[in-house]
Amino acid sequence: MSFGFLGIQFGMALTGGFMSRIFQTLGAEIDDIPILWIAAPLTGLIVQPIIGYMSDRTWSTRWGRRRPYFLIGAILSSLALIAMPHSPTLWIAAGFLWILDASINISMEPFRALVADKLPNSQRSYGFVIQTLIIGVGTWVASSLPWMVSQFGVSDSAESGIVPMSVKVAFAIGAVVFLVSIFYTVFTTKEYPPEDMEAFEKEKAEKNRFVSDILENIKNMPTVMKKLGLVQFFSWFAFFTMWSMANPALTEHVFKTSAPIEKEYVMTDAIQKAAFDVKNTAFQKSSNEVGSYMGIYGLSSMAFALVLVLYTRTRRINRKHVHMGSLILGGLGFISMYLIPSPEYLALSFTLVGFAWGSVLSMPYAMLSSSVDPKKMGVIMGVFNMFIVIPQIIAALGGINFITGLLGEQTINAMIVAGLSLIIAGFCNLLITEKNAITFQEDTI
Repeated sequence: MSFGFLGIQFGMALTGGFMSRIFQTLGAEIDDIPILWIAAPLTGLIVQPIIGYMSDRTWSTRWGRRRPYFLIGAILSSLALIAMPHSPTLWIAAGFLWILDASINISMEPFRALVADKLPNSQRSYGFVIQTLIIGVGTWVASSLPWMVSQFGVSDSAESGIVPMSVKVAFAIGAVVFLVSIFYTVFTTKEYPPEDMEAFEKEKAEKNRFVSDILENIKNMPTVMKKLGLVQFFSWFAFFTMWSMANPALTEHVFKTSAPIEKEYVMTDAIQKAAFDVKNTAFQKSSNEVGSYMGIYGLSSMAFALVLVLYTRTRRINRKHVHMGSLILGGLGFISMYLIPSPEYLALSFTLVGFAWGSVLSMPYAMLSSSVDPKKMGVIMGVFNMFIVIPQIIAALGGINFITGLLGEQTINAMIVAGLSLIIAGFCNLLITEKNAITFQEDTI
């Protein structure tokens, strides 16, 4: 039932690893990159609560409750992935990012609810960790795709303002994987019908109260959800900073191959154009390397998830302590990027980041689902998404640039900001005291 997340993560990893590269290739200045990413959190803020609410009120004897949304989102996402790297201008690329993120959110939000729908409370840590394992595989492979296809002779070079063919091929492969993996989940997974179908149909027939229901659920959210919201705020501020700024920061600071700025060259002069092409090719190749190293955080999150899967099959875990330790390790991984003497050490940095990523994708949802009415699982997961998208919106609207600027002018300072944010998130776990959220107790069933 979680296999479809492989495709979703292909879409997310390609976006997170290479969208800033596409923006820079199309002429974006470094300070403009965070605001160009505003599409991702804004679409999540709007789409996820709506889809969560709608999926709670959906039932089809053939397609179930959540699966129709998987399918619609997958088709739209695949089309957007194919079109994205062919964008001729910066504003078109930003527009495709809006479409892609909205489509990914249509598929992704019901997946969280599906795990909670189908598994009893005692198995949810295990279920979300399995999901994280699959996400880790997707992150690792998708982040390395441009590098992989370039090894088969696909070109990393391109004219000014043109995305290299290696990126275009990688996005096309991602689109196919997205669609196929979602289809697999849709056609091989069964969903449970509502326990009381008569009451369910009566509730569906009532006047749509979407806005009031959302506001009511926000007002009456469980205490543990509010505490987790603070943890989520600093966690997702950190990861948004990584997705938007890692490529410019690491190509500049670690690989010493920052993106050339076209306006600084006289492109009608053959010598200057040749100099631009050399620097642009070096930037594109180092961007492939950055993407490949970023894939390691998916690999380590997969290893993290695998260990948890094996452990949680027969034992209970202290979710709070696992999450706190993982976030702190991830924060140290980000900070280490400033200190490493050569690119190969990025493997260790992103390994530590992967521990945090693996925990972020599983522990908060396992802790939250223990305190949620099963009939409202979709809408609650959608509301919980606010604590993911609001920090990203703040980061995009100047938060990253402002805080990074306090540390100096170097772009790599963004990774230090990400590290400090994750460490703060880790210590915020100390606020969580609810026993059922920390470690599931059998006597609460």
